[in-house]
Amino acid sequence: MEFDYVIVGAGSAGCAVAARLSENGRYSVALLEAGPKDTNPWIHIPVGYFRTMGNPKTDWMYKTQADPGIAGRSIPWPRGRVLGGSSSINGLLYVRGQPQDFDTWAQMGCTGWSWDDVLPYFKRAETWNGQDASGLRGDAGPLSVQSSRLSRDIVDHWVQAGIAAGYCYNPDYNGEDQEGVGYFQMTMKGGRRCSSAVAYLKPARGRKNLTVLTDAQTQKVIVRDGVATGVQAVIDGTLTTLTARREVILSAGAIGSPQILMLSGIGDQNDLKPLGIDMVAHVPGVGKNLQDHLQARPVFKTNLSTINVETDNLFKQAMIAVQYALTGRGPMTMAASLGTAFLKTEAHLETPDIQFHIQPFSADAPGQGAHKFSAFTASVLQLRPESAGHLALKSADIADAPEIHPNYLATETDCRTIIKGVKIARRIAQFEPLKSHITEEHAPGKGVGFDDDDAILDWVRRKAVTIYHPTGTCKMGNDAMAVVDPRLRVRGVSNLRVADCSIMPIITSGNTNAPAIMIGEKVSDMILQDAS
Repeated sequence: MEFDYVIVGAGSAGCAVAARLSENGRYSVALLEAGPKDTNPWIHIPVGYFRTMGNPKTDWMYKTQADPGIAGRSIPWPRGRVLGGSSSINGLLYVRGQPQDFDTWAQMGCTGWSWDDVLPYFKRAETWNGQDASGLRGDAGPLSVQSSRLSRDIVDHWVQAGIAAGYCYNPDYNGEDQEGVGYFQMTMKGGRRCSSAVAYLKPARGRKNLTVLTDAQTQKVIVRDGVATGVQAVIDGTLTTLTARREVILSAGAIGSPQILMLSGIGDQNDLKPLGIDMVAHVPGVGKNLQDHLQARPVFKTNLSTINVETDNLFKQAMIAVQYALTGRGPMTMAASLGTAFLKTEAHLETPDIQFHIQPFSADAPGQGAHKFSAFTASVLQLRPESAGHLALKSADIADAPEIHPNYLATETDCRTIIKGVKIARRIAQFEPLKSHITEEHAPGKGVGFDDDDAILDWVRRKAVTIYHPTGTCKMGNDAMAVVDPRLRVRGVSNLRVADCSIMPIITSGNTNAPAIMIGEKVSDMILQDAS
């Protein structure tokens, strides 16, 4: 079990790294995934995230600690535990973020991560199946990105109401400018999910120099004299050592990567020594700087047809299944949302600070079933929260999931922004052609006044949930709390890198799957450059 490169985590970034490092045939690569193969058919059916989130066979089933910012609640934090990682269970939504996100990274000392630096990797990763008026899209990458194969009148009406409310229409938020209302783009090929595993691993699986190991739980990184030499993992129940002749790359995600680092003795000595973990490197930023997008979910009842009523009995569900089997279309191709908007809560802002996810259905949570009435959801989130939390090990046992402390809504700016976002959702609902099709505001509801900021914030604290974008826990930079340098090398340990959303110094403005894949693409070039 000796390889040139050992990659831990076959998620959005890890699959890209494995494919790129192995494609020239020069280096042997091992890719370890703690979860199973992606054979569950619900993974590949776009709407299957309703079945894979909350399923312990495909989801790590994390839960946060009780968080004062959300009224002392503990909430689920789904993370993919399967080949493809979270790209196999997410909502398929493809958002690069704003160019200013990456320029800010560069200004913070992350040399080589400006928008001009990362754009080539976004383009290299994708095949965009729509129009490209900006010339900024990719047309030959492994990841298929396309417009939705499904439409619903209520979503179209919401987009038109947004325009009537004074917001511009944007046909491509991944083009020159993110701002405006429009429709989501999705990691889909035809009527099937295009996960990172499908995009990158499936074409590479025949390579003799690539070994993919599933049901392989990494315990720790092996470090000798300050050099990472491999990993210790339980593979099919057997404790195994895999040697890395060149490098170990952690791509286990914003929870898994810092957990493995800390269990390996890389982290804050004040946190690790009391757990009996032998110190390898004092890197106090490991597990800190945890950022996430918190969504508030206004729900409006409507007299139009929505997924709620289109799936409310077994006969309708059977007909939808037949439609999908015969045509690859219909509600089973539905991603987590159809419509979107990136808007400013104040006119003077340089870039949008909130994002909408418009869904032609409503539910309390994925997997719990839709409401019994026809309704749509206008989920809104703050794009760049100031609040940051942390992770903490419970023990030195990998089986003990770390404590997750999100620290939501801990600053005045965050509270003020989400309140304004809810108000904008309500305002757009007052414009035609949407207004006449709304019969009642279900949530927040009549008990929460339109201009009652305190009541709106109280509702958000009691009801808001994650939209599944944890980042930042192994942040990149040059300051004392940085975990990796701009080439994603872990401080204090040679031949060890981290490549996933945990390296983000600041969360990107939107869904995080696309940036995760970009990070995998970019670090693979860095590794190959260093190898040569």
